[in-house]
Amino acid sequence: MTVQSTPTAFADRHIGARRQADVDTMLKAIGYDSVDGLVDVAVPDSIRQDTALKLQDALTEVQVLAELRKLASKNKTAVQMIGQGYYDTVTPPVIRRNILEAPAWYTAYTPYQPEISQGRLEALLNFQTMVQDLTGLPVANASLLDEATAVAEAVLLMRRANKNKTAKDGKTVLDTDLLPQTIAIVKGRAEALGFEVEVADLSAGLPDGDINGVVLQQPGASGRVFDHSGVISDAKERGALVTVAADLLALTLITPPGEQGADIAVGTAQRFGVPLFFGGPHAAYMAVREGMERTLPGRIVGVSKDNAGVPAYRLALQTREQHIRREKATSNICTAQALLAIVASMYAVYHGPEGLKAIAETVHGHARTLATALQKAGRELVSDSFFDTLTVRVPGKAEKVIAAAEARGINLRIIDADTVGVSVDETTTPEVLSSVAVAFGAGPVGDASGFELPADVVRTSDFLQHPVFNTHRSETQLLRYIRKLSDRDLALDRTMIPLGSCTMKLNATAEMEAISWPEFASIHPFAPDHQTAGWRELIEDLEADLTEITGYDQVSIQPNAGSQGELAGLLAIRGYHLSNGDEQRNVCLIPASAHGTNAASAVLAGMKVVVVATASDGTIDHDDLKAKIEANKDALSCIMITYPSTHGVYDADVREVCDAVHEAGGQVYVDGANLNALVGLAQPGKFGGDVSHLNLHKTFCIPHGGGGPGVGPVAAKAHLAPFMPGDANSDSSEGGVAISASRFGSAGVLPISWAYVKLMGGQGLTEATKSALLAANYVASRLDEHFPILYTGEGGLVAHECILDLRELTARTGVTAEDVAKRLIDFGFHAPTLAFPVAGTLMVEPTESEDLAEIDRFIEAMITIRAEIEQVATGDFTVEKSPLRNAPHTAAAVVNSAWDRDYPREQAAFPVHHLKQDKYFPPVGRIDGAAGDRNLVCSCPPLTDFEN
Repeated sequence: MTVQSTPTAFADRHIGARRQADVDTMLKAIGYDSVDGLVDVAVPDSIRQDTALKLQDALTEVQVLAELRKLASKNKTAVQMIGQGYYDTVTPPVIRRNILEAPAWYTAYTPYQPEISQGRLEALLNFQTMVQDLTGLPVANASLLDEATAVAEAVLLMRRANKNKTAKDGKTVLDTDLLPQTIAIVKGRAEALGFEVEVADLSAGLPDGDINGVVLQQPGASGRVFDHSGVISDAKERGALVTVAADLLALTLITPPGEQGADIAVGTAQRFGVPLFFGGPHAAYMAVREGMERTLPGRIVGVSKDNAGVPAYRLALQTREQHIRREKATSNICTAQALLAIVASMYAVYHGPEGLKAIAETVHGHARTLATALQKAGRELVSDSFFDTLTVRVPGKAEKVIAAAEARGINLRIIDADTVGVSVDETTTPEVLSSVAVAFGAGPVGDASGFELPADVVRTSDFLQHPVFNTHRSETQLLRYIRKLSDRDLALDRTMIPLGSCTMKLNATAEMEAISWPEFASIHPFAPDHQTAGWRELIEDLEADLTEITGYDQVSIQPNAGSQGELAGLLAIRGYHLSNGDEQRNVCLIPASAHGTNAASAVLAGMKVVVVATASDGTIDHDDLKAKIEANKDALSCIMITYPSTHGVYDADVREVCDAVHEAGGQVYVDGANLNALVGLAQPGKFGGDVSHLNLHKTFCIPHGGGGPGVGPVAAKAHLAPFMPGDANSDSSEGGVAISASRFGSAGVLPISWAYVKLMGGQGLTEATKSALLAANYVASRLDEHFPILYTGEGGLVAHECILDLRELTARTGVTAEDVAKRLIDFGFHAPTLAFPVAGTLMVEPTESEDLAEIDRFIEAMITIRAEIEQVATGDFTVEKSPLRNAPHTAAAVVNSAWDRDYPREQAAFPVHHLKQDKYFPPVGRIDGAAGDRNLVCSCPPLTDFEN
């Protein structure tokens, strides 16, 4: 590959090492004359695709934005009053511009290295505190994917947490007033796992039989608000646990689930300033009663202390993470919706308790005003007790009312031929209410009369009393608070994030620009199709491009995380086997080196996990594979492999593995997490895969946002297409099990990947893959003599990432891979992936976006650290008193007059010369994680703790 640079080619901006001189320098270090020569050796001939990608020629940024404008213009914006769990909201501009659209926030990684994540961790702790206060429950997570899947997680939590002997294996009961998409999602998960679900009108009491758990909705899908305490009490007497799906805004006025006796509360924070986004991404929440925190799925931010005793935040109970629990996992949650949770938390910080309550009272007042007008006109309301949603009976006239409202620019919800739903939100105006009333054949609205909330459901307890929710009222105050938090963090806007397996590369501004345009961001996921032509055209186009890139026959972008894409693919395989009458095929083979969510997803798909051993060279152990296939031949459902392997190598035997599984009647799932090493060079759907998931938040440039949003499309061959994700909000029998609440999942971020593919074109995407290989092999060749590369493939080469083996150094000196990770912070770097997939190692992925100077800066840091390890080996200082074990060094530690360490301050703070001009100091020193787990604190501590 000879680099050809043109002023308008986006690939020249995306690929970091683009100058020919830089490419030649890297090639020389590896020992090759050309990039194509390097690729020809690294990538096995047996998987190489024969033809170039058949994609549209690359567009410029100006052209892509013009095309996005055309697509946006095909969407029709309206006043969205459909409700059903999705509401229009006002994103305060200070939050939109300085968080949602700010690279300091959207390019951050999951806060596994907490010392450099204190800003986003504080924002997420605010989110947890907000949820805890509003739900009346003491522990919340940060966060889940959407409300429907959060309810499904709650159902599974109740099934494993219920210790009552008669109730433990009982059925799960769902109230009929749950959101329809929630019922569909829970039924789909239950069918795969084999437990009974009954939908019943719980206002009439509990059904007969043993009950494991009960799920209620407050307010209900119909809008009904009523006192759940009686049903909850009855459920408890029968040994059942209780979950309430609750609207956070309504909970400022309504008695919270915890105070009514619920064990779990779930829901969405979408209406706290997060745009509709055509269905997502939106942050869901889960809160639990005391005693259930150690079984709570998802991430929990906790409070601990650093090595100087300063309070500090971290992810608590990290051993609960599914990549560690693997086949023992109880959830496959990996990606959260961190960025959207942060937006919602800042919305609460900005408005405070009085502001939130005022918004809720205005919403409720508008709903009462509309109800009064409709009642005066003789329209029948399904419930006289409501918060924001009215269900109105209009016998035989529902279509007419819907059409009349749409003619006035308003979308209402059609429930059936005789019933219409209307949901009020914070954007609703008196003028809109009058238009709605006229659509129902009523007169313009006047004043509200009656319809107050019943006294037995009115909230009397305080909430959000912590100072953080009562301080930042002016825009200046909030702006400075946001800036203060972002300054504490290291994100991709400030430094290379060399994480193996997580592909932290450029999230270009032009790709990001369209997501907050109203024509994309303000569309309800259940808006009529004739209003969403632009969205659907963009999605169909992206699915077609991904189909071409992967070599499969069909793609669904519905899964809203990589782990959910895994589940979708496995459920498609399950559906395929069932359609063939092979109910016994439930064994999933998974290599020992696989991503941990693979095993977790297989468990949730109702499969039995059988682990296949790894050979000494990092490949699949063929003898063990053969034995496991033979032992499970009649029950074999599939194998899940990651390609290139999790060890960062192109295994030359992948076709042999696929053929062996196919011959035994199984299917092949190719985990697409490492697709950044394949695009344009090889297609999983052509070298043996039946189904794959892709990570748009890795290979296709959707930013990680501090741990989410993610999108995990699933791609499949034609024989699996009938079992791809179905629509949770449709009565159609087409498709398989629905994976997320809305038909297109986290559609709001799809313009990013659409733009990336159009900006790069087929040639640019292929060059990006080659450049990623070049960068990884350059790092491997430069560092191998200092930190041996654990696994290599053909010609001693790696794929897009490499594993640095520190185990011998640790045995000789006591310096651990974690010590190196923390010391890198002093050099201004995020650490590589720590201890995965092999304990005692670091996995590095430089990506194609990093330029040679930045890669060399990382290499310099690693070589300098290696010299410090040698200082420990030669006895200059012990490991306990070394700069490695005491890293990272805060400014307070370095300027402390009581400095008494065995190494100079300059070595601590400025280990290489250029740091004197551009230095990042972490806000806290090394955090004591164990102390935080022993003394679990998951809400905002007193402000004085941080002032002392």
